[in-house]
Amino acid sequence: MSRLIFATLAVTALASTVGAQETTQKASTIPTPADTYQALFQAVQTRRIFADGKTFVDAVPKRPADRIMADYRAHRRFTDAELARFVRANFILPEAGATPTPSKARPPIKAHIVALWPRLTRPPVKPVAGGSALAMKRSFVVPGGRFREIYYWDSYFTMLGLKADGRDDLVESMIDNFGDLIGTYGHVPNGARTYYLSRSQPPFFFAMVGLSRATDPKTLKTRVDLMRREHAFWMEGADGLKPSQAHRRVVALAGGEVLNRYWDDRATPRDESYREDLETAAQSDRPAPDVFRDLRAGAESGWDFSSRWMANGESLSTIQTTSIVPVDLNSLMYGLEKAIAEGCARLADAACAREYGDRAAARAKAINLYLWDSAKGAFLDYQWTTAQRLDRLSAATIYPLFVGATEARQAHIVARKAWDELLAPGGLRTTTVRTGQQWDGPNGWAPLQWVAVSGLRRYGEDALAAEISKRWLSTVEREYAASGKMLEKYDIEEAKAGGGGEYPTQDGFGWTNGVTRALQESLATVRQAPSGR
Repeated sequence: MSRLIFATLAVTALASTVGAQETTQKASTIPTPADTYQALFQAVQTRRIFADGKTFVDAVPKRPADRIMADYRAHRRFTDAELARFVRANFILPEAGATPTPSKARPPIKAHIVALWPRLTRPPVKPVAGGSALAMKRSFVVPGGRFREIYYWDSYFTMLGLKADGRDDLVESMIDNFGDLIGTYGHVPNGARTYYLSRSQPPFFFAMVGLSRATDPKTLKTRVDLMRREHAFWMEGADGLKPSQAHRRVVALAGGEVLNRYWDDRATPRDESYREDLETAAQSDRPAPDVFRDLRAGAESGWDFSSRWMANGESLSTIQTTSIVPVDLNSLMYGLEKAIAEGCARLADAACAREYGDRAAARAKAINLYLWDSAKGAFLDYQWTTAQRLDRLSAATIYPLFVGATEARQAHIVARKAWDELLAPGGLRTTTVRTGQQWDGPNGWAPLQWVAVSGLRRYGEDALAAEISKRWLSTVEREYAASGKMLEKYDIEEAKAGGGGEYPTQDGFGWTNGVTRALQESLATVRQAPSGR
């Protein structure tokens, strides 16, 4: 990319931040490092002073931001070495992260994961002015590596393992931390950083609450109210939408049905991937803010990035996330609506139970109408801007089974499709194509294995569920035996470390630990169950 184009995009992106702040809600107007440090931020990120764009945005200032910026402006020009020294003099840079040192002795993988939980657990967080960390009142578990804060959808899968290992204390504290975030900001951000506040992630809060042992009616009501508030965040602007119109995270389809899409309240480069987003926008023939918005929406999906979101199915510069009604998101929204209805019923709130039960029924009908492809035998994403289903099979096709949003007949058809096209030697495929992006082949991901196994079991497809479990656990155990590591993602075609994407494969790793322990426990339960013969 030419220096002129890069500089122009960078200046435009920073200038548009103010505009984005004026048009979005409160959570997304809280200053991010890009807003606070402006020219300094731009120089550090575009000149790649640090190899990882997340380093500077996670740094903690040693003194007030206005004084740092005054000194920066007074200096006028910096070489790269001088700029690095200036940053180190004025900020506490984050440590490398919770990456354990592999031991030569390999304890059983269960014991290894149990030993990892304390290393991945963090104490409450008190924000520092000028820094990006959000407040956390209670202890929590981080994914590991460069991911130093709590993340939304990661945490559900991590909590599965915590529960399997008897750490209900951490499960409850993490549910309450997420509840605090909803109470403070109206939604759960992507992660607990200011630069994540303008977006969320796949809404798994209802599933986290489902892991809780709490039975106190007051706690139940508080959590149901929080789920209702999260639902309102995702559905904001739905009232009054006409067919083929969209607003933020809602889309009105041809028949007036309302489904959801991924979105972000800002249309600027992501703070943590600033240079990368500028480079992607420079390769596109679309307006840069549109590309930035779609990249951010892709990050909200958790699948950052995947051929699912690409107009040509190959190149990130064609990303079109906001034009797509995704299978996984709408399945989770169904799950959220069902959970609210059930919670309200337990609280004897008949009107609420009826309202959300009706919402869930209407969503299931719309999912069946727009996302089910009987000819393909799969649930597929829908491009609402062209009124066409996208013929791109992915592991998201199993999400309706995970939440019980489909009929048994369709579930069995999806299972056959998964047997034929998604089952790999080392687990469940993410997609069936290779683009170099991390949410495509050959990578497999722990959360998708659990969603599939859980959903298949719900509909009695136990053989496929067991096969996915065994193959995935074999992949994880093989890599652990070779390197002593629990990885963020794996190559499930060759049963080795995964790759691709914007950063190196991370070690730790919260959701892999959680799903591994949950699958181990569930397989043990199946083996111990009576045969019925």
